[in-house]
Amino acid sequence: MRRRDFIALIGIAPGWPLVAYAQQGSAVPIVGFMSGRSPADSAHLVDAFRQGLAETGFIEGQNVKIEIRWAQGDYDRLPALAADLISRGVAVLVGVGDDPVTAGLVASFNRPGGNVTGYTLWTSEMESKRLGLLRELVPGVALIGILLNPRFPPTTEELNDLVSAAKDVNQNLFVAPADNDMELDSALNSLLQHRVGAFLVTASPFFDTRHGRIIEFAAQNKLPAIYQFREYAVHGGLISYGPNIVDSYHNGGIYVGRILKGEKPADLPVLQPTKFDFVINLKTAKALGLTVPPTLLAQAGEVIE
Repeated sequence: MRRRDFIALIGIAPGWPLVAYAQQGSAVPIVGFMSGRSPADSAHLVDAFRQGLAETGFIEGQNVKIEIRWAQGDYDRLPALAADLISRGVAVLVGVGDDPVTAGLVASFNRPGGNVTGYTLWTSEMESKRLGLLRELVPGVALIGILLNPRFPPTTEELNDLVSAAKDVNQNLFVAPADNDMELDSALNSLLQHRVGAFLVTASPFFDTRHGRIIEFAAQNKLPAIYQFREYAVHGGLISYGPNIVDSYHNGGIYVGRILKGEKPADLPVLQPTKFDFVINLKTAKALGLTVPPTLLAQAGEVIE
């Protein structure tokens, strides 16, 4: 497989949906869908993708087939998953990747060129914003923990942004790295050992697949935490801020339908998010003994009581 064809999907850790074009292989087109996440935490995202596809006239089981593969947080599985889907003659391969411009996958967001386009999430660029929200929620915390996946490609940028933002406000940080289950246990324990007063979970599909475990840890140890997607707050996390991931997958489905109808990825701009979720779980705040400032409540798009 040549770099220009599939490297966006098989060589980069997962971050957000990208769509790459391959040759039509059958009368009923096959759409390959691969993700670094897991089916347990992504059913609603697949539904959104199917809905977007249906809006362009392609309905699974009628005039399109969807083959789905999950890496479940293990990025090393992605190349084999991509190769398997490609061997099945997919017409369009939906995967995930790094910043498409920085990675050289597209010439620009407005005019991608080549055969790759998509819909970004840009969640990793919001870490400094999340840090600010967490500090506003729990002012005066001496040390804030940063749960970070060192194998996620945007990690360096995430950390640089956080360190810079923390320096501006004289906030001390403790970084706890993890990219597998054993390291996650160690990272969470290290947060306790270093007596952090709160922690921030950086963007990473690996953490998304372990969200229940992380939320439970925060609850058991009475630690305030902020996360990237709405789903965290819905499942008991204290606060979340980031792009609306359901909207992203919905738009990904629309793009796939347009490509199946003959539009070229080179002519479809890489879209950026227009919907963002800021969610506060007041039930969790109460369990932690926190009073949410009125200024934060006024900013929140959704409050769970």
